[in-house]
Amino acid sequence: MKNKISSVMIVSVVTNLFLAIFKVITGFLFSSGALLSDGIHSLSDLITDVIAIIGNYLALKPADDKHPYGHGKIEYLTSLIIGILIIAVGIEVIYHAAKKDIVIPSVMVILVSFITIILKLLLSNYIIYQGKKLNNNILMASGKESRTDVISSIVVLISAIMMQLGGISKNFLYADLVASIIVGLFILHIGIKVIRENASIVLGEQETDRDYIKKIRRIIKDTDGVLEINSLIIMKFGHKSSLTLTIVMDGDMKLIDVHKTADIIEDKIREYSEAIEYINIHVEPYQKKKKNN
Repeated sequence: MKNKISSVMIVSVVTNLFLAIFKVITGFLFSSGALLSDGIHSLSDLITDVIAIIGNYLALKPADDKHPYGHGKIEYLTSLIIGILIIAVGIEVIYHAAKKDIVIPSVMVILVSFITIILKLLLSNYIIYQGKKLNNNILMASGKESRTDVISSIVVLISAIMMQLGGISKNFLYADLVASIIVGLFILHIGIKVIRENASIVLGEQETDRDYIKKIRRIIKDTDGVLEINSLIIMKFGHKSSLTLTIVMDGDMKLIDVHKTADIIEDKIREYSEAIEYINIHVEPYQKKKKNN
């Protein structure tokens, strides 16, 4: 798991480093404030990739005396840091956009924007796909941040084309300025979204996937000896989860048989979902309801 996530992030680091240098130099040489802002955005991607690698390393540390459920929540804290950095980049882009002069960029900017759109789209789809596959919030946050670069590059492309039409209408000359502000606002939106998605989990959030929970309840109910399920709560701890279960069994069963049934339930749940690492099962005796005379 650890090596797979690190490999994904290394691919992202190398790609973002190339794109950042490519866009910043091109934006500076060919007078495109929007492309320069987009290049700064790619630099932020690079920073968040480094943070993601460090956060993933810390999140996969094993449980210890102080952290019996492991260090998985560092995954969400890392995602929050990424979200804050995204917002900071958005504010910076908007601030500089409002101060810069109007300069018509070179046609070269159009070509560079098109290339970066293709590369960034491939990269963001790859990271998000791996994030879902590996059930890793850090990759998901990083992938979403990368996807903002795709949108911002599209905005830069459109603005560069419109700036070339400045001779038709002077309004087109403001396309680069407007594009820079749009890029900044979009970056802000993604940053807020990343923070909102992870803040709740840091406070303590249970699994809400109905199909996932329904399947686990069915596994438990189909186990011999289980009469009822009184409660089932799955709490998220990064890439791992904790399941707390209260079941009802025959009060006349021997303790050793109850213990064996609990072990069977644990084995079946872990076989179905590797994400559930911590399982706590509480057993209550079945009591017949007395009829009122």
